[in-house]
Amino acid sequence: MQNFSGVGVTPGRIIGVVRQMPKPVSEPPAGEKLAASTTPEQAADALRTASKTVQAELKRRAAGAEGGAKAVLEATALMAADPMLIKSAIKLINKGTGPERAVWDASASVAEMLHNLGGYMAERATDVLDVRSRIVAELRGVPAPGIPASDEPFILVAEDLAPADTATLDTKKVLALVTSSGGPQSHTAIIARALGLPAVVAAAGVEELADGTEIYVDGAAGTISVGPDEAQVAAALAWTTTASALSRFDGNGSTSDGHLIPLLSNVGGAEDAVKAAAAGAQGVGLLRTEFCFLGRDKEPSNEDQVAAYKGVFDAFPGKKVVVRTLDAGADKPLPFLTDATEPNPALGVRGYRTDWTSPGVLERQLKAIATAAEGSEALVWVMAPMIATVDEAEHFAGMCAAAGLKTPGVMVEVPSAALTAEAILGKVEFASLGTNDLSQYTMAADRQLGTLAALNNPWQPAVLQLIGLTVAGSVAEGHNKPVGVCGEAAADPALAVVLAGLGVSTLSMTPRALAAVGAVLGSVTLDEARELAKVALAAPSATEAKARVRAKLPILDTLGV
Repeated sequence: MQNFSGVGVTPGRIIGVVRQMPKPVSEPPAGEKLAASTTPEQAADALRTASKTVQAELKRRAAGAEGGAKAVLEATALMAADPMLIKSAIKLINKGTGPERAVWDASASVAEMLHNLGGYMAERATDVLDVRSRIVAELRGVPAPGIPASDEPFILVAEDLAPADTATLDTKKVLALVTSSGGPQSHTAIIARALGLPAVVAAAGVEELADGTEIYVDGAAGTISVGPDEAQVAAALAWTTTASALSRFDGNGSTSDGHLIPLLSNVGGAEDAVKAAAAGAQGVGLLRTEFCFLGRDKEPSNEDQVAAYKGVFDAFPGKKVVVRTLDAGADKPLPFLTDATEPNPALGVRGYRTDWTSPGVLERQLKAIATAAEGSEALVWVMAPMIATVDEAEHFAGMCAAAGLKTPGVMVEVPSAALTAEAILGKVEFASLGTNDLSQYTMAADRQLGTLAALNNPWQPAVLQLIGLTVAGSVAEGHNKPVGVCGEAAADPALAVVLAGLGVSTLSMTPRALAAVGAVLGSVTLDEARELAKVALAAPSATEAKARVRAKLPILDTLGV
């Protein structure tokens, strides 16, 4: 039996056949000329045929899709045979350019024009570039980029997934995700958790698996096996029953002896908030306000922001909603706020720091949050990302007070904030640990790189010690300030127990993780959780910490998480 190991990011035991994600379409050579054996008329006909074939396939897929995926496919289908695009390409062909290069260059010009128009038209620029790749693939006779079409369910295997790929990911067809790249906090991992798809990332070698190969995926263990044996077949059958039980959360996060640890949800807008409330989330531990800013060329108006935030607040009347102010920069650039030429964006002007270079944006956002909170029954807390010093925490608290917001807090993502937590929490009312970035900055490991997945792991003893220091700072000098976790670490049931044992007061995660975390947390007493935290802290490595804790939680294997 051939086996592969990676990083498990979403639990599940699945058997299915492999479908490999087609390789990205490479750019045709610059200056590529029309072949001597091909006339301009023949090349133009080939281009028209390819565009119509692409359009027909997109329409076929749109007919079987739903919601956002259907809208994306329909918009892309319209662009596939856009007269302006095709005419522009044929003009280049008539000047001697090869058809692949002609459609490549014509698409670039059309996309730039749409981007410059702004608004809805700017959003269509992405569709043009998607169509470009599909038409070039059709001209070459190779598979189209993106999620492969299939009439039967399959396990998707890829190097990694781009954000655009996930818009058309059909969970009725895709049984599990396996990637050779990416890390536990990569886009693929986050999407898999949000969709509840069993997933393993950073599994080197899986890119060599042939389409149609039957494999067994264990999303909790992070393993993939070719040609499942009887035990794995039985485990996959048992998972179907377990998965149904783990889809329901009773809305009560606590240890078995009654110590309350509210389980909250991370959301990115009103639609997410409504789903989280329906899933039983006890509040919102992270409202990512970037959803209101991304895809815009200018700052959204006060009215737009107020309406967006109020939609989230109204989903949780009488419950806590923790708002993270705009976390622009690094992997979330904004043309009106961040500098795309920074040599190292992850260590540059991002999060709270954008107020240094673009003063006013944060102040206006806080006013919009306050206005939305005034007309809502939610208990609104506000925190700033990328706080590194006591002065920054004090300044942010002052800005919140000026806006009329009574509960200011900070994200602890930078090691300096954890090390000075006692002083920082003397200036604000709470802290929330962003374990994704805290792991990245503590271990000096880019969280998007699969090759560094072992370092970029919240089980790292150094990361756990910083979490412990933050909690210790929250109770020093009589503070007694709450410290939550809103990073992906909270969605790991075993790690959630360790976090509870370290003294974390709330855990916030994707709604799909609530039931599993709640079940495992409810199987231990607070004292047992504290002992398991000591076990993790004493381990010499992240791998050993995770293994030692999981060995003492037999419920994990029973539930398959």
